[in-house]
Amino acid sequence: MTASPWAEDPACLRAALALYLVADPEQSVSGDLVADVAAALAGGVTCVQLRAKRLTDLDAYRLAIELAGLCRQYRVPLLVNDRLDVALAVGADGIHAGVTDLPIEVIQRLGNGRLLIGWSPESDGQISAAAADGAHYLGLGPIFGTATKVDAGEAIGLDGFADRVCHTTLPTVGIGGITSRTAASVVAAGADGVAVVGAILRSSDPRQAAWDLRAVVDAARGVRAG
Repeated sequence: MTASPWAEDPACLRAALALYLVADPEQSVSGDLVADVAAALAGGVTCVQLRAKRLTDLDAYRLAIELAGLCRQYRVPLLVNDRLDVALAVGADGIHAGVTDLPIEVIQRLGNGRLLIGWSPESDGQISAAAADGAHYLGLGPIFGTATKVDAGEAIGLDGFADRVCHTTLPTVGIGGITSRTAASVVAAGADGVAVVGAILRSSDPRQAAWDLRAVVDAARGVRAG
């Protein structure tokens, strides 16, 4: 199997990180995560990560199969948080991991070098080493306070985020409490895109929420590029 196109082309990856949905079934107010993701993709989401830490292997697999079909339809990457077995089983484009998960080199080996690898570092040293270790992009945060991840740690703020971005040449996505009101400031601080959970999954209209966020991010990226 060939490598993920997003893993091979940094420019393509930066574009895919613009509006990154962390799809967590525990955060879906509708109770139908698949429908939420379908609506969000229609609204302009450019990347989906399945975060299903409390689901059984079978339930996570079944959910990932459905999301993989949707993402292929919209030609956006699907990543699975932490669960490499599920990612490989459904042919996901990649995996997102952190410092307590499998090491990047192990993910590369088990995935035969084809997977897009996202990484959530916790120190400047880990940020600086991530590219050499084999990560393709970094998730940095939490930028603002968040209620969707209880172990997210203390918010680093926009200045803290901007400082961390300076330690890497990898594409970056900001995460943590981001809304349509704050997304532009995250991009201005150096992010290639924003990762959101509640801003879409806790909305009564995930499609419109995604549309609004995408418009803000695209405008902010255009301003920075200009």
